[in-house]
Amino acid sequence: MTIQSLIVLLIIGAIAGWLAGLIMQGRGFGLIGNIVVGVVGALIGGFVFGQLGIAMGGWIRDIIGATLGAVILLFIIGLVKKA
Repeated sequence: MTIQSLIVLLIIGAIAGWLAGLIMQGRGFGLIGNIVVGVVGALIGGFVFGQLGIAMGGWIRDIIGATLGAVILLFIIGLVKKA
């Protein structure tokens, strides 16, 4: 992994985590937390898109997939916190 791809991963993670926090109404975790949630969300979103056979290209797909995965992650975290 090059330094450029790492920076892109962190930027996409931050954007996805922030968007997921907005969608889930304030369940964001600050900048570092949003990056972590976004990166983990990217893994989840990539898996979900792969299972559904959805293929899009470019950075928009990456942000959408990471955001979808981050929303799923925050939803699961919310369920665990309630239990």
